[in-house]
Amino acid sequence: MRVTYCREVKIKKNLDGEGIENFLPMRYEFEKTDDWNVRRNLVPAIHGLIFVHSTQQQLTWLKMTRPEFEPLRYTPNRLSQDPTEGILRVPDHEMENFIRVASMQNEQVEYLELTDYLLKPGKRVRITDGQFKGAEGVIKRIKKRQCVVVQVEGIAAVAITFVPSAWLENINE
Repeated sequence: MRVTYCREVKIKKNLDGEGIENFLPMRYEFEKTDDWNVRRNLVPAIHGLIFVHSTQQQLTWLKMTRPEFEPLRYTPNRLSQDPTEGILRVPDHEMENFIRVASMQNEQVEYLELTDYLLKPGKRVRITDGQFKGAEGVIKRIKKRQCVVVQVEGIAAVAITFVPSAWLENINE
């Protein structure tokens, strides 16, 4: 779902308080302070976006009856040819795969803009070892580096900037 006016963290706390499963991708950002120090802040990685696992009925009820949920907006499904599929829904397997990678807040994870190179074909792989074990993605060249890109189709993409080739297993689809 979309969140207006950079209130992602506040909405996440409210959803957590209601017991509604959600995921807010976060990353560290470095900021210089007035006294020339550097402060590391944990901030939303994709502004204006939160993933919510709930029913449309429950979310609509919350939005209509609770003012703290008013900033939530449904994301239209622009990928579907079927006009009855108005709201974007992410399959569980795709979301679990994305969370497996996006929940790691380290320098090996890089969030990507949705650009044309993500549409180019690549070899599908599964990572068999290390902290990203079990994640599935596509090998892409980004900034002259071979990366494994995991994406939620049309919404978000994250790249694992280094995975040893020995840890990659081809996936035949």
